[in-house]
Amino acid sequence: MISNTWRNFAGLILLSALSLSGEVKVLRNFTLIDGTGKSPAASSAMIIDNGRITWVGPVAQLKVPASAVVTDLTGKFVMPGIINLHGHLGNTVGLVQDSNLYTKESVEHDLKTYASYGVTTVLSLGIDKDLIFDIRDRQRAGRPSETRVYTAGLGLVYKGGFGGGLSLPGVPTPIIGAVSEVDPAVAQQARKKADFLKFWTDDNYGAVKRMPYDISKAIIETGHKYGLRVIAHVFYLEDAQHLVDQGIDALAHSIRDKPVDSALIASMKRHNTWLAAPTLSREDALFAYLKTPAFASDPFFTRGVSPDVLKTITSPEFQKKAAADPNISHYPETLKIGMKNLKALADAGVRYGMGTDTGVPGRFQGFFEHVELELMVQAGLTPMQAIVAATGSGAEFLKAKDLGTLEPSKWADLIVLGKNPVTDIKNTRTIEAVFLAGNKVY
Repeated sequence: MISNTWRNFAGLILLSALSLSGEVKVLRNFTLIDGTGKSPAASSAMIIDNGRITWVGPVAQLKVPASAVVTDLTGKFVMPGIINLHGHLGNTVGLVQDSNLYTKESVEHDLKTYASYGVTTVLSLGIDKDLIFDIRDRQRAGRPSETRVYTAGLGLVYKGGFGGGLSLPGVPTPIIGAVSEVDPAVAQQARKKADFLKFWTDDNYGAVKRMPYDISKAIIETGHKYGLRVIAHVFYLEDAQHLVDQGIDALAHSIRDKPVDSALIASMKRHNTWLAAPTLSREDALFAYLKTPAFASDPFFTRGVSPDVLKTITSPEFQKKAAADPNISHYPETLKIGMKNLKALADAGVRYGMGTDTGVPGRFQGFFEHVELELMVQAGLTPMQAIVAATGSGAEFLKAKDLGTLEPSKWADLIVLGKNPVTDIKNTRTIEAVFLAGNKVY
């Protein structure tokens, strides 16, 4: 027979083990930017247990749990981890993009790079091989130590068109030539439990064919039939208008050929269509290397790239290659139009997030998300609007109820900053620590 004394002793051991497994952490004396759009709250504190926020509020009301590890963050600013609604994984190493490079190791390298820059969640849009689902499912079963991934699996392209495997040979993209080919292609992505369905509609400045509207309509309707929200790569206002009227859930880029009009704005609001990812930094990168970019000497950039990459992007040969792009003259104007259209849609009440199209050569993961935030502010948004787009709104678009804001029950995905990003958006770059699910990963 076990005595009561031994029972009590065993109980104390069990309670101690539970406390240790709880990994209770307290952060205190920081200014909170919670991702909801509320004004920053000075003298804040937070309790994290098992990776989740259990309490957040004024430090004067903090009751430190007996088992907690306390970190003082006096003078620091804490905001949610950044959510990128348009990235790509695994196919680029340095400045080389090749579908054969896509491995578990290359994908996880990219996820760790994103995390080191405070990008704690990424939606990978349309060129993922099947191994992405194992990585995603393993993350969701526990507490990841790398950036959380959502994926559109393999996006759909039009035969003779643009995107996916037509732009990156070797990606097993479903190529659609007729409406009858849509259902089996969409069903395949649904069986894999893709988080979204993506397709490309663009002609690369007239070089290839644009997707016909009967096919885009079939993709959208079939995606919805299988329970998938649908996102389209778009460039032209005309295409955007048709896609929104057809029920598209989100646009993966800002419209870049002409200013948005009242008809598109009204339709986007009526259909609750998101501008998921303005991708202003994508346009900026297309002509950034005509000369040595200013960021080439920025330690925040150089810490994330190899010496070989840095040497290449500052070389005359690389700049000459950039200048030889037949469409180089278009890019500064498309950036200006994209910026104006973001501001117009935001002012009109259209929902929007933050996305970059990083993960291809010259669009560097992690760093360019901060460039995107700066460009959003240059477009006319306030720093707080840009921050909310990249945090709370991003989570809302993903329907990720546990992410995006620093509130009780949410995962403690957060960034500790040395300076206030609400007064200067470039202060998102003053990263001193990154936490994912309550664990410090950088």
